[in-house]
Amino acid sequence: MDLPGRWQALPHGYDGPVTATTRGRIDKRQAILDAAFTVFTRRGYAAAGMQEIADEAGVAKPTLYNHLGDKETVFRRAMEAAADTVRAENTAIVERLRAPGEDLRAALEDVAHRMLLVCCGERAGALRRLTLAQAGEFPELVVAVHERTAIRLSDALADRLARLSLDGTLRRCEPALAAEQLLALLTGPMEARSRLGTRDVPPDQTRAIARAAVTTFLAAYGPRAADTGNPGRPGHVPSTP
Repeated sequence: MDLPGRWQALPHGYDGPVTATTRGRIDKRQAILDAAFTVFTRRGYAAAGMQEIADEAGVAKPTLYNHLGDKETVFRRAMEAAADTVRAENTAIVERLRAPGEDLRAALEDVAHRMLLVCCGERAGALRRLTLAQAGEFPELVVAVHERTAIRLSDALADRLARLSLDGTLRRCEPALAAEQLLALLTGPMEARSRLGTRDVPPDQTRAIARAAVTTFLAAYGPRAADTGNPGRPGHVPSTP
């Protein structure tokens, strides 16, 4: 289960009780991580300084060191926290498929479009740029960010698709593969039109990408016309009496 943003900032390896004192420390830690990510986004890793991060967070520099340690650790934890936020936003969107309603196509298009908006958002874009820029110095961070974002999202989507397949809303399929293919249908065109994230994609094009991806996805995984009883609307699933 995804937790609210402030609970995602538990100190690395912490498994103790969450008291009022601990909660305050967690909130301060999250504020520091948010501030650090802002500074790293604005300045880049090399140019960012601990004093600037402390100023952005509104804390004393010693407080920054007490909570997170050195600059390298601050960077790692800030990137992980940003990745967790992006993941939480996307997995919350995927939950829409828990009860898609009568019109499966509309539900999938809504989910696809909203996921694209998150992926094109300021936080996700900055996360990607920083990860790639520092890949040489922090190669393991590339793996960590990928696991916390793309892999977790794919797993969450696969879980939803598995349930839709089991109840007959979708054809029988391999959920992990279906999720991977739907995400590829979304990210491929978005990468091309955004020039690898270097320019904005107009809203009408974002919606068009989502619509085209769902059309292709349903051609492979949608219920057969004979099963839906409505050959004129592939992807429309009648309500259960």
